[in-house]
Amino acid sequence: MAAPTSYTVKLNEDQARALEKIVRDGTFKLRDVPYARYSGIKPDFNVTFYESGKLVVQGKGTQDFVQFVLEPQILGEAKLGYETVLNPALLDPRIGVDESGKGDFFGPMCVAGVYVNAEVLASWQEKGIRDSKNISSDAQVAKLADLIRKTAGCVHNVVAIGPEAYNRMHTANGSVNRVLAWGHARVIENLLALKHRMIPPPVRAISDQFAKDKGTVEKALMSLGRDLELVQRHKAEEDMAVAAASILARDEFVHRLKKLEQEFGVPLPKGASTAVETAGRAFVAKHGADILGKVAKMHFRTSYRVRGLPEPPKVEWRR
Repeated sequence: MAAPTSYTVKLNEDQARALEKIVRDGTFKLRDVPYARYSGIKPDFNVTFYESGKLVVQGKGTQDFVQFVLEPQILGEAKLGYETVLNPALLDPRIGVDESGKGDFFGPMCVAGVYVNAEVLASWQEKGIRDSKNISSDAQVAKLADLIRKTAGCVHNVVAIGPEAYNRMHTANGSVNRVLAWGHARVIENLLALKHRMIPPPVRAISDQFAKDKGTVEKALMSLGRDLELVQRHKAEEDMAVAAASILARDEFVHRLKKLEQEFGVPLPKGASTAVETAGRAFVAKHGADILGKVAKMHFRTSYRVRGLPEPPKVEWRR
């Protein structure tokens, strides 16, 4: 069996600090990585510790670093090659759900679901399937999305809520989380309609906990989804099924955003930055404020600024 070229493990705070001393000892070339506390490179591998507590080691030298540095000096136990023995649930057949576009002013909100089993997970072991937020380019997202879609035994579904539909749903529901809950429920329902293709059938569905009340998604589940265990947890994208769903959702979002750019002939940047606000003003100048809802989420405060309208008062968030 080929030596692993990637390794992921969760570190506690003491372990993270101990590893940081090694990464910052001058033998690594340090680099900045989005959402990472620290990251370093050596000629044959790199080490990145994310704010979520996840450590990722990648490269040809992964096995040596894990076995001769990470395990004896940081973890204090041998784990490499025994992950599924230590935690058999990692191989459970399941559905992962994630979304993209929720925080983007322009474009749709896309929700994806991915069914995996032990064979699918094994085939992805060294393919770089990870949370799409940790993938630096749209081209790499597209490449991984194509791999996921072509994987034998993997069943997937994407629900894209275009800006106009999103704005109608948000107006009717008064909450982003209710719209998102419907999207998650709809994807789960769509996948369970294909249950005959899932061998063995999924034992649970896993998604990020985006709402304070877990019942927000549970209440939105439809007839088929109510018979499946729903697990909502923070940092759910650390699960391979959810990570794959995040990639499909992001790929769909990027594809549809580009189509909107082509249709209206103006750049539509991602996110909700000052560059996005500038693009919004340019869109309104070219097409008019009445058309903005065809490309943007109108409840964002950005929509008021680009139309020259007074912003609604901010509502104090309470736990």
